[in-house]
Amino acid sequence: MVLVDVSRLPQHVAIIMDGNGRWAQARGKARTAGHERGADAVRATMRAARRLGIPALTLYAFSEQNWDRPEGEINALVDLLCECLVSERSELVDNEIRLSAIGRLHKLPEHAQSRLSALTSETQSNRGMTLTLALSYGGREELVDATREIARRVSEGEIELSEIDEELVDDLLPSMEVGPVDLLIRTGGEQRISNFLLWQLAYTEFYFTDTLWPDFDAEALDEAISSYQRRERRFGRTSEQLPKPADDPSQRRAG
Repeated sequence: MVLVDVSRLPQHVAIIMDGNGRWAQARGKARTAGHERGADAVRATMRAARRLGIPALTLYAFSEQNWDRPEGEINALVDLLCECLVSERSELVDNEIRLSAIGRLHKLPEHAQSRLSALTSETQSNRGMTLTLALSYGGREELVDATREIARRVSEGEIELSEIDEELVDDLLPSMEVGPVDLLIRTGGEQRISNFLLWQLAYTEFYFTDTLWPDFDAEALDEAISSYQRRERRFGRTSEQLPKPADDPSQRRAG
């Protein structure tokens, strides 16, 4: 039984959802079956994070590099996204979850853009939790886009070179709207970040699990958060400089 201290939750959890294809292949099914089962894991994880009170959850749903996958798989992923944007509407609305999206969204098919825009607009005033989908997203690409904007502002005299600082970069990265990542979870056994939220991961705690994404659930999320809470986050300071933890933290049981 995993215990999670609800007084010390990560404020922003990001997940690289890996293993859908391998889950399907191990069962003699098409890769698309893994993506469909992975959508169930998204729902379970979103609900668990909302119940815990985690303010922000970011899911790496489709990378900029995923456009190089077979056309049939890409089409199936886009169709699944559109289906989820319809089927999960009431889940988001009823639970005060705000939907956001980051990435080069203009590369998505128009019908996907339309549904995504409609649901993000409908939920923009929700304050229970922010669910961010990274779609056609790449960390390097996001930084390049921000750099271009900074260069434009300098060349047009809007800002001086001396005004370029970390705060300016933060403001130009859509993914920084919900703040830096406290905990990054990657499923599927791989241990790399795959061009995901490069700026935001500067002081992130990493948690890697062999669990394939379709098998990830509320208990698996509890285990990841419990691991996070056993770590000492110093941000360049010494242990002696850190504030002392509460003597009697409230806890919840997994499940």
